[in-house]
Amino acid sequence: VQLVESGGGLVQAGGSLRLSCEASETIFSFNAMGWYRQAPGKQRELVVDITSGGRTNYADSVKGRFTISRDHARNTMYLQMNNLKPEDTAVYYCAVEAGGTDYWGIGTQVTVSS
Repeated sequence: VQLVESGGGLVQAGGSLRLSCEASETIFSFNAMGWYRQAPGKQRELVVDITSGGRTNYADSVKGRFTISRDHARNTMYLQMNNLKPEDTAVYYCAVEAGGTDYWGIGTQVTVSS
């Protein structure tokens, strides 16, 4: 499985970005999908994940601001990020679990200026 993220960039605090993660195969085959992020000097952390059944789990720090969605026809997962804060600055990774194996994208940089 190959995953390609896009949509990162530089935005001012309070702005919005939408990240995309396109998979090389049908996302119907994935048990779970998610977005993670890693800020400089910090460990990678979960932002949000979603099960094949649609159950979501958001980090407290992004609840009410970020929304995960999927487009099965395009084999793509999205992360809509609103009201961005400087502390959201990080490399954002998409990940999927399929057949007991985790797959990761190479990440996309999100930088939020104050």
